[in-house]
Amino acid sequence: MTRIKTDICVIGGGSGGLSVAAGAVQMGARVVLVEGHKMGGDCLNYGCVPSKALLSQAKAVKARGDTPTPADFRRAMAHVKATIARIAPHDSVERFEGLGVQVLQGFGQFTGPDRISVGETTVSARRFVIATGSRALVPPIPGLADLPYMTNETLFDQTECPGHLLIIGAGPIGLEMALAHRRLGARVTVIDGARAMGRDDPEAVALVLESLRGEGIEIVENAQVEKVAGRVGAIEVQVKGGTIFTGTHLLVAVGRKPNLEKLALDKAGIRHDGGGIKVDARLRSTNRRVHAIGDVAGQGQFTHLAGYHAGVILRSMLFALPAKVRTDHIPHATFTDPELAQIGLTEAQARRQHGAQLSVWRVGYDQIDRALAEGRDIGFCKLMVVKGRPVGVTIVGAQAGDLIAPYALAMASRLKLGAIAGTVIPYPTLAEIGKRAAGAYFSPRLFDNVTVKRLVGWVQTWLP
Repeated sequence: MTRIKTDICVIGGGSGGLSVAAGAVQMGARVVLVEGHKMGGDCLNYGCVPSKALLSQAKAVKARGDTPTPADFRRAMAHVKATIARIAPHDSVERFEGLGVQVLQGFGQFTGPDRISVGETTVSARRFVIATGSRALVPPIPGLADLPYMTNETLFDQTECPGHLLIIGAGPIGLEMALAHRRLGARVTVIDGARAMGRDDPEAVALVLESLRGEGIEIVENAQVEKVAGRVGAIEVQVKGGTIFTGTHLLVAVGRKPNLEKLALDKAGIRHDGGGIKVDARLRSTNRRVHAIGDVAGQGQFTHLAGYHAGVILRSMLFALPAKVRTDHIPHATFTDPELAQIGLTEAQARRQHGAQLSVWRVGYDQIDRALAEGRDIGFCKLMVVKGRPVGVTIVGAQAGDLIAPYALAMASRLKLGAIAGTVIPYPTLAEIGKRAAGAYFSPRLFDNVTVKRLVGWVQTWLP
């Protein structure tokens, strides 16, 4: 049995864990990193990277304007693998060992409050960071276990385009992959037991769904799946009420489940449930030696959230600073066409929380010259304001995921809208839409204000 003592032991080599390991070792801490599967985690191997690579290829096929071919699908999947391969060295064992991290390849399991075992190795540490991420949730649908279904972890292994792809789940993963496969030549039907993209602004979601349906994607909402049946190439999904949808392939995209089972958390006194590990505002578990970040912390399932969590606990572990997490400034985006991005509260949430203090301002893409010039004038920016500060922003339209960035800065730094209204934006760019929204808030205060007009009139009487 090999024994290792270290300052920080990170369990999980995905986005958040790698950020902690790299940051800590470069600032002088001794670090052990434990990874039982693939370095880079879900984001690199099965999530953000391959899905966006596939979407980029599908977009190119769409722009070409002719009928997609089987070769297009094979090239798209080859591009996915090539993209992963280009990024993988940045997340590799070799790179992290080069930084000074001791990497153990195997699954870590707690054997006490201050130690874990990894195969024949025992690691004791002053602090542990659990960053094991999540995996696709597979619901207990009757018949599913007997069918050849896909999740995001197997979707990118395809070499031939599905004839008719059935997708259970109309969230970001389901709709993004629906769009990619439709543009690459598949028929696509998406089935959801509730409202599609149910956590987002309904007005913005309506534009996304209208566009997807316009491309020939069938989206069925409020249709609870009761059972599935069939075989390879002939799959049936039956929903409540008896309607049956038939297709050749099935993708299950109903959510994600934190990876906790192999950790033996109870042996370390770490409370947890189906949503993840119970943590406080400093991301400490009920065992104060142990932090949890990213998907397993139960606060959201975004790569950028895991990176933010990493920064918070590094300040705490390395410098003993009382760093705490916030949730009001974390954006998210769905990369459909149009894209949908959100930060802070939606309009409905803001009205419930702030009532009469809230004002809502909206600017359409059709008011932005660059959008008109490029024929990308569908969409809007909706700004929720309380006492001169943004409390939420919804953007739906071209490049919404990029355009949310100034408001991510503003809300993270607790800036007032004047900071955005006073920013000079290059003309003509789509980025003007965020500034226009801030300007819409100030316009009536300047142009419809009697006091302002009287002041201007008085100044004009004595100016030379």
